[in-house]
Amino acid sequence: MKKYLLPLFGLVVMGSACSEKDPGIKKPDEIIVDWDAAADSSSLNLVNTYWNASKKCFNYVSDGTLNFQYWPAAHALDVMVDAYERSGNNLFKTTIDDWYYGVKALNGNSFYNVFYDDMEWNALAMLRAYNAVGDEKFKTAAVDVWNDIKTGWNENAGGGIAWKKDQPWSKNACSNGPASILAARLYQQFGNIADKEWALNIYNWEKETLFNPANGAVYDNIDSRSNTIQTAWIFTYNQGTFLGAALELYKITGEATYLRDAVKAADYTLNSLVNSSQLLKSEGTGDGGLFKGIFVRYFTQLILHPDIKDADRKRYVAFMEHNAENLWTKGTDKRQLLYGPNWGEIPSGPVDLTVQLSGCMLIEAAALLDANSQF
Repeated sequence: MKKYLLPLFGLVVMGSACSEKDPGIKKPDEIIVDWDAAADSSSLNLVNTYWNASKKCFNYVSDGTLNFQYWPAAHALDVMVDAYERSGNNLFKTTIDDWYYGVKALNGNSFYNVFYDDMEWNALAMLRAYNAVGDEKFKTAAVDVWNDIKTGWNENAGGGIAWKKDQPWSKNACSNGPASILAARLYQQFGNIADKEWALNIYNWEKETLFNPANGAVYDNIDSRSNTIQTAWIFTYNQGTFLGAALELYKITGEATYLRDAVKAADYTLNSLVNSSQLLKSEGTGDGGLFKGIFVRYFTQLILHPDIKDADRKRYVAFMEHNAENLWTKGTDKRQLLYGPNWGEIPSGPVDLTVQLSGCMLIEAAALLDANSQF
């Protein structure tokens, strides 16, 4: 077991470290990381480097460039919730509260958006914020946005939530996986049977239209004008939200087929969307910088579910540990605590919020897994 020894802003201790459980027994060839301390450093630095106190939002670039974008804001809120639930630090709680007002103002004094997937990310994050801090404004906003998201369903391509309000013919994995997760969580928390039906219908449409049951790949989109499925675009975040939706429906129904779907999507990612170092591959900067962090979020929930096979859990944990250790020891600019799109390489120059968030999600996930005795 790899445990505790990395101080805040940290120095990595390589080799000849004593095990916490076995004092005096040296384990030479081990990387020993205090993942809770690493997550503290990582998420505090996200606030210190990117938070814009006057606008009450996260800047888009580490050099202080605002360039507000609605959808990354949701994932920044998610990281604040991760950090607050883990640490109880009121700095994160204050940031969560301020986020609501800043993001709403910068988004035209509304949480509505022309992109259905962007609204879904924000509704999911606000529902988590509600559960973390108990503030009704987050619940009200999440439910309100969900009601608008449902208007995106149409019968082009046989159903599904559109990607964009002015493109009803474009049906994307990124606008359906998160919608199914949101509907399933709303049902589990508040008991509205209609939300359960939405979760099932959206998931079934995505599975039948964009999922390859032979290998677990989730295709990016279908253009219903020509019935063309974009099979060349397979991204980590679509894998993550598909398996996340499958996991939520398994919780609701207990039907093993959903858990099998989740494992199949996870396995495709680990087999096909990695680089030669067995790290989740770089999907670039900009929007792509966020993709693998989203996969990590839902993949972590799969690892923690008690019903997955022990053999699957063991290899999933090993994969996550490998990625987290490589990011923290090889891919982090320790002077500024910044991450790059390649988790095995130190970034150079300013870093997009999207890219930084993926790294923050991985480090918070490592702390969560460690706290649950997985690392």
